[in-house]
Order: sequence, then structure tokens, then C-alpha cells
Amino acid sequence: MFPILLLLFILVPIVEIGLFIQVGGFLGFWTTIFLVIFTALIGASLVRSQGIATLLSVQSRLQQGELPAQQIVEGVMLAVAGVLLLTPGFMTDTLGMIVLLPKPRAIIAKQLMKRVQVNGMHSGFHTNAGQGGPFQGNPFQNQEKGDGNVFEGEYEKKDDQDKDRLN
Repeated sequence: MFPILLLLFILVPIVEIGLFIQVGGFLGFWTTIFLVIFTALIGASLVRSQGIATLLSVQSRLQQGELPAQQIVEGVMLAVAGVLLLTPGFMTDTLGMIVLLPKPRAIIAKQLMKRVQVNGMHSGFHTNAGQGGPFQGNPFQNQEKGDGNVFEGEYEKKDDQDKDRLN
């Protein structure tokens, strides 16, 4: 992993400097500087709006009792896109804009999720805790019916008026 990061830290600035020279020679110094600042401002604004939309999607999924894995991965990708867009350079801006667009971001997130497998991390709510294996289903539901394990808890039903309140 370290050699890859070292190579990126060396190659990315070299490519960006080359692109600055090419674009600066074609458009001029001040236009190039303006373009870099403009893309950073637009990118920050878009990351903010897309981040809020992703956060709302995560909340909606959680309220439905679903695990919002796709949305969480996309949220991390939005943070990466924000860093790429705020980094001065045309190559990083292009990569950031690609990650910022919803369709490519969803495709990339699905590919990342296929490559990563989450193991372990079973809570006390699972009757099969400690057996390992990937997370499946709702952690608040009893996975094996009729085994005699009882989980006690309390709940309070709130009116529709109270759904936006935190407490």
C-alpha cells in the first residue's frame, strides 16, 4: 500500500503541473487561476448539496429498518470528491466531478461494496452472536425463531407531529 501512495504523491503533482503549463499556455495565467478557483467553489457547493441528499437518504433507510450501506459508501465517496475538488488541479477536479455525479458514484459504490466483505461485528441482539460470518438482515430481529432467547426492551409510540423532534 505504501508504494502505491508514494507513487501517487509523486505522479499526481507532476501531471497537475504539466496540465497547468498546458492550460496556462492556451488560456493565459489569470484565466487558469480563475478556472481553478471557480471549480473549487462550484465543487464545494455541489458536495454540500449532494451530501445533504445522501444524509437524508441514510435517515430514510434507517427509519425503514434497512441497512444504508450503499448510502454510507456514497457519503464517504462524496468526502473524497470534496477533497479532490478542493485540491488545485485539473486532473483532480475531473476525478472529483466524476465521483460527484450520482450515476457514476452509485456504480463505483456498488463495485467497492462487491470487493469488501464485512465480517464479525454481531451485537447482543443476534442469537448467533460470536459465530462469525457476514452481517445479514436486521440486527434488531431475532435471527433464529423459537430458540428460547428473550430480549426485553421498551418503546414509545410518537405522533406524526413529533417525528422531526430528536427527543
